[in-house]
Amino acid sequence: MNEILYLDHHATTPVDPRVFEAMRPALTGEYGNPSSAGHAFGRAAQKQVADARARVARLIGADPQEVIFTSGATESNNVALLGAAGHYAQPGSHILTEATEHKSVLSAVRHLEGKGLCAQILPVDPQGLLDPAAVRAAVTDRTLLISVLFANNEIGTIQPIKEIGRIAKEHGVLFHVDAAQAAGKVPIDVNGLGIDLLSFSAHKMYGPKGIGALYVRRKGPRVALEPLFHGGAQESGLRPGTLNVPAIAGFGKACEIALAEMEDETRRVRALRDRLEARIREGLTEVYVNGHPVERLANNLNMSFPYVDGGSLLAGLWQTMAVSSGSACSSDIPEASYVLKALGLGPERSGTSVRFGLGRFNTAGEIDAAADRVISVVTELRAASPLFQAWKSGRLAG
Repeated sequence: MNEILYLDHHATTPVDPRVFEAMRPALTGEYGNPSSAGHAFGRAAQKQVADARARVARLIGADPQEVIFTSGATESNNVALLGAAGHYAQPGSHILTEATEHKSVLSAVRHLEGKGLCAQILPVDPQGLLDPAAVRAAVTDRTLLISVLFANNEIGTIQPIKEIGRIAKEHGVLFHVDAAQAAGKVPIDVNGLGIDLLSFSAHKMYGPKGIGALYVRRKGPRVALEPLFHGGAQESGLRPGTLNVPAIAGFGKACEIALAEMEDETRRVRALRDRLEARIREGLTEVYVNGHPVERLANNLNMSFPYVDGGSLLAGLWQTMAVSSGSACSSDIPEASYVLKALGLGPERSGTSVRFGLGRFNTAGEIDAAADRVISVVTELRAASPLFQAWKSGRLAG
């Protein structure tokens, strides 16, 4: 495992050693239940939770009381959408989202459609951007909520959140944002951006898996959600059950580190990302970057390598590096990424895409090795590809 380059940081990130150390007390000496506040063990656990909640809130410019701990962004998305619909929806209520949303949002929206709500999935442009003018035009007097992915998990495109938030406020519509990929990587101020509900996860920012948060605005307006779970008063009644104190402590530390180091880390990772792209372009022709060239996460590089078999490409890369494909497979039937389809890309681009997700602990030497491997694998596959030979001879349009 240690010999394989890890370039799949959009899927998950390794736990930062500083985060691990922050979790240690809650796993050893301070292992009390924070709901047992009558004795010292419970009070120590309660303090750990309060300190972590403050750190998480600080990352997004929120009040600690507005942070609800969950198991991750998928749960947060469901609590936000289903909870808002449960409290506010009337017959014919309308929800707006985008075609490149995370599946947890799209699935929740489809579920609400089955409950009688009307959903509208807005298109994006060829670079993955949602046009705020299209959002404005789609809002009606029955629109309950707008849900937009801050930064896309496949192509890294960052949406115009501030403009969309302004539109939501003008129309008195709730604004939910899935910031799983953006939190800890780009500055977020929920008040300045007009966000009412924000979902994010610890494991996307070098924290532990199984812990996330949902920001729920308390004023201007105060947002109310119908609970999805019942059984206790923890987390304002929205997430009953014993709190996962070690994970919460780690989440808080991960947020603290991200806030302190974001600017320097962004600069460093972007330079590595650009180095990877440049070296691949030096060694290969006919390669394409998917997503927005500028409004994109600094650690994201989604590239297509036409004229090769996508499965063979990944198999060749996986021998030495961890990367993801822009395609998802169900059983033996390959299915092109719905995100790349939404950009209007055909199978030659969408079926040969590779997502490189760079991270905090990657080095320049690793990036050079990754580029060399990509060039080697693609060159070998193209040498045996009739499609590539046809393209080289001019018998196939590029």
